[in-house]
Amino acid sequence: MMNARQIIARLRDGDTPSRAELQWFAAALADQRVTDAQAGAFAMAALLNGMSDEGRVALTLAMRDSGRVLEWDMPGPVLDKHSTGGVGDCVSLVLAPALAACGAYVPMISGRGLGHTGGTLDKLEAIPGLMTTLDEARFRGVVGKAGCAIVSATDDIAPADRRLYAIRDVTSTVESLDLITASILSKKLAAGLDGLVLDVKIGSGAFMKNMDEAKSLAEALVTTANESGCHAAAVISDMSQPLAPALGNALEVAAACDVLTGQAEGALLELSAMLGGVVLAGCGHAEDVASGTSAMLDAISSGKAAEHFGRMAAAMGGPLKFVENPSRYLPEATVIREIPAPYDGYVAEMDGQALGLVVVDLGGGRKVEGDQIDYAVGLSDMVPLGTRLSRGQPMGRVHASRMDSATQAVRAVQNAIIMSEAAPEVPMLIREGIG
Repeated sequence: MMNARQIIARLRDGDTPSRAELQWFAAALADQRVTDAQAGAFAMAALLNGMSDEGRVALTLAMRDSGRVLEWDMPGPVLDKHSTGGVGDCVSLVLAPALAACGAYVPMISGRGLGHTGGTLDKLEAIPGLMTTLDEARFRGVVGKAGCAIVSATDDIAPADRRLYAIRDVTSTVESLDLITASILSKKLAAGLDGLVLDVKIGSGAFMKNMDEAKSLAEALVTTANESGCHAAAVISDMSQPLAPALGNALEVAAACDVLTGQAEGALLELSAMLGGVVLAGCGHAEDVASGTSAMLDAISSGKAAEHFGRMAAAMGGPLKFVENPSRYLPEATVIREIPAPYDGYVAEMDGQALGLVVVDLGGGRKVEGDQIDYAVGLSDMVPLGTRLSRGQPMGRVHASRMDSATQAVRAVQNAIIMSEAAPEVPMLIREGIG
C-alpha cells in the first residue's frame, strides 16, 4: 500500500521514486489525498536532490495522466509551441495561425501573465468579445474551423500540476528543473500533440539569465518530451530586448497583426517563422528547418496566416473582421507620452525585467491574483538595441490611463535603458538549437 510519507522519504534520501509511486502521488495530488504540507515537502526534496531522467519522465506522464488527455483525428499534424516567457513576446499570435496556414492544427493551451512577463490569454482577451475559456466541444470546433485555437486549460487538464504549481509558488521551489519540466510538459502532452517546439529565452527580460541554465532546461524539456512520445526540439533565443516593439496586451496584439498583414518585419517575424520551421520539420511536414521556415514566411506574406487568425478570433467570440482593422476594435489609452532619450548615444542595454514591470505598474499585468487588467496600457514604438539617438529623440511611447502614471513610467523606462557613446554589439536572436 503506497503512501505519501514513503514517497517523500525516498526523494528526500536522494532516491527517485518508482513510476508506480509517482503515478500514485500525482493522482493523490489531484484528488486531495496528499496534503499541502506533503506536497510542499515533495517539492522541496525534488528541488534539493533532483530526479533521474527516468524519474522526470515518469513524473511528467503521471501529472499528464492525472486528468483528461485529448486525442485528435486531423488530416494534418497536431503541433504546438511553448515559451519560457519574455517581454514583448507575442509569438503565439503569429505562430499558431501561420502553422494552421501550413496545414497543421494547433490546439494551444496557454497561460496568463506571470511576474514581469505577459500572458498570451491576457493579450487575446484585449480583443472585444473574445473568450479564451472554452468547453472541449467548442475548443475542438474552433481548431477544426480555424486550424488553431489558443485557450486556457480546463480543470480536468493536468490537475496534479495545477495543485503542485500553487504549492511551489509559496514554498520557494519554483526553480526546480525537474518540476519546471514536468509542469510545462504535463499540460502540453495532455493536449495530444504530435510535435512541440520549445522557445527557451535567455537575457535580461527572461527568467533564465545565463546560457548554462537555458541549455539545462532546454535539454531537459527536449529529452523528457521525446521519451514521453512527443517529438520535440528547442531553440534558445535572445531576450535582452523586447521581441516586438510593443509591450502590453492590446499593443502586442496590434504588433502581431502588423506582422500577419505584412506591415512589419523584424525579430517577431523572424523568430515566429523559425520556430514554425523547426516544428514542421520535426514532424516530417517539411523537408528540413529551412524549408519549414520558408513555408511559414510564405503563409504570412500571402495573407493566409492572417485569414486563419481572423477565423480563430471570430470563432472565439471576437469581431468578424478584426484582423482587417484591429485599431477599430482594440482599446486605446487615454494618455500617450513619448519617452525622450536623456542624452546623445547608442541604445546599449535594456533591463527587460524592469520594462515588463513598468507595464505591470501601469495596470497591464497583475500584482496579486484577481487584479483587473487594463488592456490598453503599455509601451509602444520601442527602439531596438544599437539605435543611435540624439537627446530628446523618442525611445518609445508610454500608453497610460493617467498623466501621473505616464510620467512615472517615462522615468522608469529611461532608467531601464543604458546608452553608450560607442555602438554596442547586439546579441544574435537565435542563440542555439537543441534536438
